[in-house]
Amino acid sequence: MDLICQDIHFGLGEKKILKGVSLKVEGHQFHTILGPNGSGKTSLLKLLYRQEKADKGLISLDGKPLEHWSLKETAKQMAVVTQFNQLQFDCTVEEIVLLGRTPHLSFLQKEKERDYALVQDALVKVDMLEKKTRLYSSLSGGEKQRVLLARALAQEPTLLLLDEPTNHLDIRYQLDLLAIVKNLKVNVLA
Repeated sequence: MDLICQDIHFGLGEKKILKGVSLKVEGHQFHTILGPNGSGKTSLLKLLYRQEKADKGLISLDGKPLEHWSLKETAKQMAVVTQFNQLQFDCTVEEIVLLGRTPHLSFLQKEKERDYALVQDALVKVDMLEKKTRLYSSLSGGEKQRVLLARALAQEPTLLLLDEPTNHLDIRYQLDLLAIVKNLKVNVLA
């Protein structure tokens, strides 16, 4: 999925955070947004995954303006891993990762064997399969981050948005995560 941002402006109150940002993400590549703290990296990602709305500019996915995509259509194509997770309910690791399949199910549809196979594969990729029955709340920050990446992988996105994806991870898992993401056949913006 190709992502194009043209002349994006965004602010909170009187504070202008983004001024005329343009970018293009295409061709199954890994793109990185660099900048100091407070420079608007997270704000840009929030615009892309629709937590915020741009004051001006155009964001399009595969040539179609973002606002013309339903939330379900968007979720089938785009997965997000944020730097801070606020999951408060207590589910097992496997149940959290299975949530990544939600956009692909119709209302009240039960998961199929393929959904569980994708979850298992995602847990293997992030080295969390052995902890699939553990409660999410019992995990360390780094383990939680790996579970959220697995959830995103199970979603089968064509565009993966990562906001400081190595936050809370030990160096080994930082390198593993980057290797996993690099080998995906999707566009990545981090």
